[in-house]
Amino acid sequence: MIDAASKLTATEALGVTRVFSIMLNLVNAAEVQHRNRQIRAHESTKDPSGGPLPKTEDSIRGTMETLLESKQATPEEIFAQLQKQKVEIVLTAHPTQVQRKSLLRKYRRVSEMLAYLERPDLDGFEKSSAQTSLQTILSSIWGADEIRRQKPTPQQEAAGGNAILESVLWDAVPAYLRKLDQQCRLTLGQSLPVDVCPIKFASWIGGDRDGNPNVTPEVTREVVLQQRLRAARLLLKDMYDLISELAISSRFSPAMDALADSVKDSQHKREKYRRVIGHLIKRLVKTARECELELSKLNTSASMVSQTLVEEAVDGWQDVDALDDATDLIKPLRIMYDSLVETGFGLVADGLLVDIIRRLYVFGMSLVPLDIREESTKHTEALDAITRWLGIGSYSEWTEEARLSWLTSELSNKRPLYRIRELPKLGFNDSVLKTLNVFGTIATLRPSCLGAYVISQAQTASDVLAVMLLQKQYGMTDKNRNMMRVVPLFETLNDLTNAPDKLEQLFSIPLYVGAVKGKQEVMVGYSDSAKDAGRLAACWAQYNSQERMVKVAAKHNIELTFFHGKGGTVGRGGNPSVYRAIMSHPPNTINGRFRVTEQGEMITQNFGAPSIAERTLDIYTAGVCREAFSERVEPSQAWRDQMQRISDVSCAEYRHLVREEPRFVPYFRQATPELELGSLNIGSRPAKRNPKGGIESLRAIPWTFAWTQTRTHLSAWLGVGAGLTTTDQSELKTLRAMYIEWPWFRETIDLIAMIVSKTDFSISKNYDDQLVEKKEGLLKLGDEVREKMVQTRQAVLDVTESTDVAGAHVALMRGSSTIRHPYVDPVNVIQAELLKRLRVMDKKKSLLADEMEEQEILKDALIISINGIAQGMRNSG
Repeated sequence: MIDAASKLTATEALGVTRVFSIMLNLVNAAEVQHRNRQIRAHESTKDPSGGPLPKTEDSIRGTMETLLESKQATPEEIFAQLQKQKVEIVLTAHPTQVQRKSLLRKYRRVSEMLAYLERPDLDGFEKSSAQTSLQTILSSIWGADEIRRQKPTPQQEAAGGNAILESVLWDAVPAYLRKLDQQCRLTLGQSLPVDVCPIKFASWIGGDRDGNPNVTPEVTREVVLQQRLRAARLLLKDMYDLISELAISSRFSPAMDALADSVKDSQHKREKYRRVIGHLIKRLVKTARECELELSKLNTSASMVSQTLVEEAVDGWQDVDALDDATDLIKPLRIMYDSLVETGFGLVADGLLVDIIRRLYVFGMSLVPLDIREESTKHTEALDAITRWLGIGSYSEWTEEARLSWLTSELSNKRPLYRIRELPKLGFNDSVLKTLNVFGTIATLRPSCLGAYVISQAQTASDVLAVMLLQKQYGMTDKNRNMMRVVPLFETLNDLTNAPDKLEQLFSIPLYVGAVKGKQEVMVGYSDSAKDAGRLAACWAQYNSQERMVKVAAKHNIELTFFHGKGGTVGRGGNPSVYRAIMSHPPNTINGRFRVTEQGEMITQNFGAPSIAERTLDIYTAGVCREAFSERVEPSQAWRDQMQRISDVSCAEYRHLVREEPRFVPYFRQATPELELGSLNIGSRPAKRNPKGGIESLRAIPWTFAWTQTRTHLSAWLGVGAGLTTTDQSELKTLRAMYIEWPWFRETIDLIAMIVSKTDFSISKNYDDQLVEKKEGLLKLGDEVREKMVQTRQAVLDVTESTDVAGAHVALMRGSSTIRHPYVDPVNVIQAELLKRLRVMDKKKSLLADEMEEQEILKDALIISINGIAQGMRNSG
């Protein structure tokens, strides 16, 4: 295969790579249909009297029945838990979705056509027509350009995230809640109240400015306005459907009579529901038109969607008030719902009306609330400029005690730091002005459109108070009910270790505790902590930190919610088994509240089709519910000591290679396509926080992405072998006991086992043979890395006492490997050849015309190979 790749012309390499890449995408599309088929097959074989949801461990039905049969909970306790628990899934713009949006739609259409062709009732003509349609889609895929020629803008990224919300989740969420309601009736004997929604969504897309200069205050405003406009349009469609459904002209509750009487100038005299709905339609049109007007005033370079005006199909919309937030719709709709139930139209009430009400509770009038994220250093820089202007010194040079003293004093002071209208005259640099203008922008947005303000690289209590003070400067306070909750993100080993002490400092400040009203959210960074210290050390630091933070919060009577910043890959905290992941979290750290990121290709995998989205929602709901009643395993001191030893050894091994080994950086950049990943144009955010920095400034995503491409997956397992390897039989016995009896440790090891089983020695070595310079011991370093991989595999087998390194995920891995590796292997081999040729060309001082043409073809082939491998591995970063 290697020899054949070396003989391919540039054009042949491009063609072969395209074929295999398309095949891998088609395999993924077929897998989506296979998952749908399995779901339908399960549905068709189960007892319908048992409920609409699957009877599996990771479904809410299976969870309810298990809890009841084991007498771990009563029906009343389970029902109470479902009413109060909350899962919030946060969509992020992290650049891991390598596919263009237009091609994603086509591959989704392939899945839909495969499903259609499996229908048993198709006649010959229908089947033939469907096959022709499928061939048409495949032909258009072959003719399409798979390569993004330009980086997406943040607005385009937001449009991609919104597309999933609009095309899938808008229908999947109420459909799942309808099934959950029916399951509660059958299993628990109670109906799910219409205002209970255990699943919600939020977004970072358009608000995450951490290291992304393209996310400006203007972009944030545009994204929020566009999301509000999209929500209004979706609700308008729902309302037009509802007005047709509720043509009822008799029997209304007194509250409904009063509501209808408040609506003047309506053509619906006797049909009071339609009278109210008609008025709400006018208000929605007014809301949409106001959004369109605001968007037309923005001077942004790339709009999320075309500015198609809402049709003025309703007279009088100019004379009504726009909707402020979801409560303006929920209140009249709830009156209508109650009226229908009270007057004998319960079945009508439980139709489309319930779905709309539930959509409003989940999506509101903003589609998703937008989080804001910024680095702590930006806030420090802004406050330093302000204190210098005030003539009181340099904030950045003050001690932590001095900062806290000044911040608490200013938070108590009603006087602003400066007059906002004079900001352009204060002499601040562009970076400071941009940071301050962010607060100026979000202060003008509706509170319901915003979520959390996340501080990346948070290290001190003053980092949190700094954001509170900057919000106060622009009128965003708890008294004004528009203060965004401030969420510190602890993401390195040291930050996680110190996090409990920083919370202790915060919770000891009465002014702060009063402002947060007894609630605090903390984000735990999985990606950067793993990149900083290695997988095992990061996992143990996350476990310890969360345990200690929970104790600090309990001491101060604070309700603590953890926000888990996990990536799609194991190296970045991801887990293909969501249910098991939730169950393996440290004890007392979830308590019915679970906030987590979903990103890139994982959004498509978990929410790309309605049935799969419903299944994902069910798994999250079941996991959090089951965790609330499970008796968790508390690790003994011996286990803790063993984990600390493992953590220390693995961290030392990881950091020695990545930070101290002088051969590592040259080897990494030669043996992987890290330097070439920038040509992918897969995200609006730069790959590095500091463009001039080295490995330490490289973001966790391209770090993981590069190793995934070569099938080495080093970021997920480096240091694990050294940590788990022991010659002491008593230590090995303890490790085996930990694996059997401690769910957290077992899940950690099983995930590492799964990713190690995906490594491929021959593929990895070929990259070295083709690309790494045969000097300075670089090739030897590659052999040393693979020796560490062998050590890791053996250590995992020793601890798990297994004969298959894939462990608990062996079935998943075998299916994936059998189907995909015959396509991925050739792409890997061709990619190494492409990298070799391109790097030879890059060293030439000048190229002839035909060489330049060949270079462009090779670059296209390389990008397609990167896309293909990402699809074949089912994750990128």
